[in-house]
Amino acid sequence: MDFGLATAYYPEEYRYQNAHNARLGNTPDMTKIIQQLHESLDPRTVFACFGKVMGQHLPIQGVALRYKDYQFAWGRKQGLEIKQHLEVSGETVTLNYHVNSPLMPSQAEIMQQIQGYLLQPLVNATRYSEMAKQAMFDSLTQLGNRHYYNESIRQAIAQAGRSHQALSMIVLDLDNFKMLNDRYGHLIGDQVLTAFGQILSNSIRATDQAFRTGGDEFVIIVQGDKQAASILCDRILTAIGDNIQLGKYSVHSSLGLTQWHAQLNADQLYDQADKALYEAKAAGRNCYKVAS
Repeated sequence: MDFGLATAYYPEEYRYQNAHNARLGNTPDMTKIIQQLHESLDPRTVFACFGKVMGQHLPIQGVALRYKDYQFAWGRKQGLEIKQHLEVSGETVTLNYHVNSPLMPSQAEIMQQIQGYLLQPLVNATRYSEMAKQAMFDSLTQLGNRHYYNESIRQAIAQAGRSHQALSMIVLDLDNFKMLNDRYGHLIGDQVLTAFGQILSNSIRATDQAFRTGGDEFVIIVQGDKQAASILCDRILTAIGDNIQLGKYSVHSSLGLTQWHAQLNADQLYDQADKALYEAKAAGRNCYKVAS
């Protein structure tokens, strides 16, 4: 199926498929349509399939859908607007169609029939997507978890080897986090971890990835050399110092970084960055060190 590129989350512009309206006027094969809508567990692909089918059989220029926190769009936002509201599992689904001309009664019936077949596969796909996300992300910090890290570092090393691009790793933790938990309790400890996770999310670039791999243990995969990783370390330390909540509990972090080269596997890369982390702790904490 080639539908995946036809939709976008929160689009500024609607994307358009030239194939739409190709079979306008033909009687839809509903069995085939149902099969197509159930072929993927990617919500964007399911909705793109729906948009393409609608465009093939009806004078529809584009369609947008809102369901829970999801927004999808297919085609062009032009022409007359038709708004539909459907219910699924107690949630409202809003569909906005844009058509060339008012629909004839027979066309409106086809639209109602096809959109009725959309909901179940779309709901299934969104649930699967949410479960997949839960399997990859830490619920407290919203960063990648250890499983996701293990997958990502292998992929990053393989990609760096193929493209001959620089790759670095930062290993970091919170200084004296156990003492903080013992003194203030785990509720405060969780609040600190959440705030720290947000700092990492805000500090990294779109090409980098941050993970919580243990209690207060974190890893960042940096798409760049050790200089780029050093800049990121400085940014993180500054953000920690500026954070009121972390400052209230005197929270600091130690960081160690290293740059990958072709002789290092994932475990060796981590070990080098981890050794640099302990050098930072030996140097007084609240700083970073670069592996020699």
